[in-house]
Amino acid sequence: MTDIINKADNFILELFKKNLPNTFIYHNYNHTQRVVKSTKELIENSELNVKEEQALLLAALFHDTGYTVKFDGHEEESIKIAKDFLSRNQVADDVIEMVEECIGATKFSSTPNTKLEKIIRDADSSHLAKEYFEDTSEFLRQELQLMNIHNYTSEEWLDENIKLFTEKHNYYTPYAVKNWKPGKDQNLSSLLEKQNKTEQKLKKEETKARLKAEFKNNNPERSIQTLFRVTLRNHIKLSDIADTKANILLSVNAIIISLALANLIPQLDSVTNKHLLIPTLILVVFSVASIILSIMSTRPNVTSGEFTKDQVEKREVNLLFFGNFHKMPFEQFKWGITKLIKDKDYVYESMMLDLHLLGIVLQRKYMLLRLTYTVFMIGIIVSVVSFVIAFYLA
Repeated sequence: MTDIINKADNFILELFKKNLPNTFIYHNYNHTQRVVKSTKELIENSELNVKEEQALLLAALFHDTGYTVKFDGHEEESIKIAKDFLSRNQVADDVIEMVEECIGATKFSSTPNTKLEKIIRDADSSHLAKEYFEDTSEFLRQELQLMNIHNYTSEEWLDENIKLFTEKHNYYTPYAVKNWKPGKDQNLSSLLEKQNKTEQKLKKEETKARLKAEFKNNNPERSIQTLFRVTLRNHIKLSDIADTKANILLSVNAIIISLALANLIPQLDSVTNKHLLIPTLILVVFSVASIILSIMSTRPNVTSGEFTKDQVEKREVNLLFFGNFHKMPFEQFKWGITKLIKDKDYVYESMMLDLHLLGIVLQRKYMLLRLTYTVFMIGIIVSVVSFVIAFYLA
């Protein structure tokens, strides 16, 4: 018996080396050796004859060889490989028949009936009771992923294992029930504990997310702050745009006046250029007016830079504007700001006042800017018409 077992072992080792893909990180030669070891343990604690022992060990060796051919239905392929090998090595037909029955019993959907089928079935699932169960289970999960069969998440795989332990798997032999079941129950307890921790963590995260959402919905402070922030930022952008437009007009009119002073006015002394005097003056006057209006639109207002405690108490001063405190001693300014931040209503009122005053400044800027553009446009039109009339009359 030992010779055929050793020969079969060497054959299977070479078969796996040559034909088993590297993606089989669970169903490989190491798994086969674990099943053979568990089978021997069950044989030693069962009453079997020599042929039955031989059939069980051969079935344990060959039960996963079908994976070298295909994944689904590998048991049938394993039977074919075992039958071919054993026939070539003159193994008795009754032993081959027992091997075939034992390999068929390793199909998880089947129910073992004979003593041999129960032994091989328990040996194939002995890892469920071992201390290395967690490692072998992870190998199986990764194998299913590598084979593109199923990509379980950690939580899903945990649920699948618990379902396997509680609903799908049983030990059948008296020895396994007595000696392996306690280890299986201990591993199940570890799985349930891990599941409980995972559920508690998920509940904690869900509760945290829910409270955060409720706080966000029930707390108007964030919305109010966003309102002020966005509105003030938009007003500041509008002020920058107004200043940029005013600077453009200022630069254009300065260039026009420079060109007029450098090229047109010196030529007006000539009798032949007298007709250009009035159009040139019109151009210069409107350009000067545009420059004055541009300067007025960007000209800052000078404020006192001081406030009194009475003004702060009566909320008559905007402490958020530098023009109201730039001349104040730091201690008095600090007192005013401290008074401000202690009163939430005063804070919002100051922000409203700051926004209101900024709106007033913007209204003045854009009014002057519109007037500047109007004056510049009229000046250009009148100047061009004047030059045309002057050349026509000349």
